Amino acid sequence: MLYGRSAETAAIDDLIDRAGKGHGGALVLRGEAGAGKTALLDLAASRGGPMRVLRTTGVEAEADLAFAALHQLLLPVAGLLDALPEPQAEAVRGALGLGPAGSGDRFLLAAGVLSLLAEAAAPNGLICVVDDLQWVDRPSADALLFAARRLRTEPIAMPLAVRGDAPVKGLPSLEIAGLAEPAAAELLDAGFALAAPVRRDLVALTGGNPLALHETARLLTPAQRAGREPLPDPLPGGSRLFGDQVAALSPGARLTALLSAVESDLGLVLRAAERLGAGDAALPELESAGLAGVSGTHVRFRHPLIRSAVYEAASPAARREAHAALAEVSGGDRRAWHLAGAALGQDEPVAAALALAAERARDRGGYGAAATTLTRAAELTPEPLVRAGRLKDAAVSAWLGGRPGQAESLLAEARELAGADTELTMEIARLRGRFELNSGNAAEAVRILAAGDTLDMLADASEAASYVGDTAAMVEIGRRAAAFPEGFLRDVVAGIGATLAGGGGHDLLRRALGRTGELREAAEFLWATAAASYLGEVDLSSDLAERAGRVARVSGMTGQLPVVLEFVATAERLAGRLAESRAVSEEGLELAREAGYANTVAAHLANLAAVAALRGEEEACARYAGEALAIAVPHRVGLRAGLAAYALAMLNLCLGRFAAAHDRFTAIVAAGPGAGHPTVVWRSTPDRIEAAAGAGDGDAARAALEAYERWSAHAGTAESRALLARCRGLGLPDDQAVEALGEASRLHANPFEAARTGLLLGERLRRTHRPGEARAHLRAAFETFQRAGAAPWARRAYGELRAAGESVHAGKDAPPAPEVAPDLWGMALDALTPQELRIATLVADGATSKEIAARLFLSPRTVEYHLYKIYPKLGITSRTELARLVVLRKAPAAQHSML
Repeated sequence: MLYGRSAETAAIDDLIDRAGKGHGGALVLRGEAGAGKTALLDLAASRGGPMRVLRTTGVEAEADLAFAALHQLLLPVAGLLDALPEPQAEAVRGALGLGPAGSGDRFLLAAGVLSLLAEAAAPNGLICVVDDLQWVDRPSADALLFAARRLRTEPIAMPLAVRGDAPVKGLPSLEIAGLAEPAAAELLDAGFALAAPVRRDLVALTGGNPLALHETARLLTPAQRAGREPLPDPLPGGSRLFGDQVAALSPGARLTALLSAVESDLGLVLRAAERLGAGDAALPELESAGLAGVSGTHVRFRHPLIRSAVYEAASPAARREAHAALAEVSGGDRRAWHLAGAALGQDEPVAAALALAAERARDRGGYGAAATTLTRAAELTPEPLVRAGRLKDAAVSAWLGGRPGQAESLLAEARELAGADTELTMEIARLRGRFELNSGNAAEAVRILAAGDTLDMLADASEAASYVGDTAAMVEIGRRAAAFPEGFLRDVVAGIGATLAGGGGHDLLRRALGRTGELREAAEFLWATAAASYLGEVDLSSDLAERAGRVARVSGMTGQLPVVLEFVATAERLAGRLAESRAVSEEGLELAREAGYANTVAAHLANLAAVAALRGEEEACARYAGEALAIAVPHRVGLRAGLAAYALAMLNLCLGRFAAAHDRFTAIVAAGPGAGHPTVVWRSTPDRIEAAAGAGDGDAARAALEAYERWSAHAGTAESRALLARCRGLGLPDDQAVEALGEASRLHANPFEAARTGLLLGERLRRTHRPGEARAHLRAAFETFQRAGAAPWARRAYGELRAAGESVHAGKDAPPAPEVAPDLWGMALDALTPQELRIATLVADGATSKEIAARLFLSPRTVEYHLYKIYPKLGITSRTELARLVVLRKAPAAQHSML
């Protein structure tokens, strides 16, 4: 029976009730040892009626064994794996040891865990109980917490218990404090006859901790319980609560208890106990003493503090002896860890065994365990260079496991040991540079990477310099890259440098783009995206970014997807697919935060600010831009700081505040966050010209046009020529402007940019008293802006149409005019959540629910749930109708750059 826990019980009941109704979630029960967390989890497991219950408990002895807790939790439902998307199923089978290792992608594995839990929840729901999360092995914890943060549409309740202040990000928590005096008194009265003053003193001295109350009262003498003798001073606490019971055990039982404290597997404990002569009666003695018991194939202590008491009572020599005995009867990763526990000083064979265990964990996606295992292997490694190599590998695993702080510490230690070994030193330097680029100071990344003498390091240095906006560094790096043999990567890096230097790079970039048919990796497509961008071919750049995203989603790339999604989200935004861009950035933002990629977080926040600007959402734009700048400015990521500043300028331009927009665009070139970044300056130039023209600053508009003409001189695509024609038209008298804007309108391949040009053309035609010609351009622009959700421009087009003599209906809920064909997709777009929009788009592209689940790290059941919500929102009933609507919305090649 639980005493004094009505609020906690209500919270658990609410969690389970909401899960039963299809609104899943997790709740972290946080408190000190003995506070009653396990009792509350037991209560949760009993409250779900027909709901299935799965349970796992972190065991300190297994905290370094990759996927130990996940194996315990999921093995009972492993028969459901065939229902998962195959990549997810392979990843889970590999983690559980039921098949070969998968791709090693921890996101894919975590999505597989979520999908398997969703399958296990059918048909009545699931209660997934996780106890002692602080001791759950890292790969299991990572996968479970990934799933816990994504239970919104699953009928799953996940109560988790954690001791102390162990960090659990992104989940609601409930503090399990000591019992109030009335409840504590009730608990004591149920088991002990205590004098009232003694009872009050116990409650005060234990802080109402239920375990401490019960165990301390049990240890008291009759005279102490009656108050005739004082209470012990100090009261026994922590593991000392069970010290007397452990000391009272026979030698054989103490030995078996120690074996159980360092190994939970029953078979291994019994075989090791037999080797050490513990005797057949040892385990029954532990059970009869109430200290431990057998649960399936494991030995479990009644409370983790008993394990601590057993371990603390043993001498270091006895602990090593226990590990040695267990190593003799075990194999694989367990043997490696027990050999490490038995080691006295450095031992290369043991270190090598741990390194192999780390490799197995890494191949299954257990990067956190691999980092821990390699760190221990390094401690046992006598040779300094080998130790440095293992620390370097541990750093990589920590990084891929989403722990950049640990990765940097390990790499710093490896660097100190590497000494004069040039190859290892360069490898460590490249990793340091990549770590800095992804989550640290991008300028420091340039400094580190530019010191390298390989093409890969120079390419990384060029990438870092492009993020900073360090043109001089990019030019110098390109010059050095040109000395390497001809090839795709060499041509791109050298070509970018030469282009920025003012001569000769365009042929190299064109040659690199001629090799795009040979590309296979997402990173290669991103380099091709950069090549097209520096040629000024924005539509080709966009297409290549989209291809990078498709490759990244199906290739099992650990850690790279959040970065690739930066470019995919930008391509969607520049195509005018604002809702899609927002959805991709929200996905990328979530994954970047999971991975610990701070600078990628800034990129997605900056893109969300730009999307909000185009939608006229002032508060959201300012908030996202501020959050992006708070990361990008101190991290010297000029590209992302510049995009955030661009978003604020675009907000003013969209809202018709031309003078304010002109000031902000001028700052992008000359001052402020990200000022002077070549990509930001170039990409913002058409908008800067429009703002300058609107503000009446003809000189600034002409100067910007001259710069844009130089940049676009080698661009050969229709969209690049269209933008240039529009920019020229903005500075011309009305009659000449109509001709230039008309040419731009005919050239556009990007419907959103075509709409912007159409609006400008319609305005000029109306101004020159040609309203009939203006209406067609304004009507098309109005439709496109409405579909895109670009409310400020839609309102502007609406006003111009009215002024041109056409009656239209604007506003979110008003239907289009009869002469404007209704666009059901556009009308319902704002009703879809970002997740629903991503699913709808993929369904329309022909992907099955399983394929969508694999790409978006969801369960197939979640995909079907979202479709159930999508169809009525769009007023349709089938995938065929959905595909038709999306085809109406999809545009030709979109405009894109690295901005």
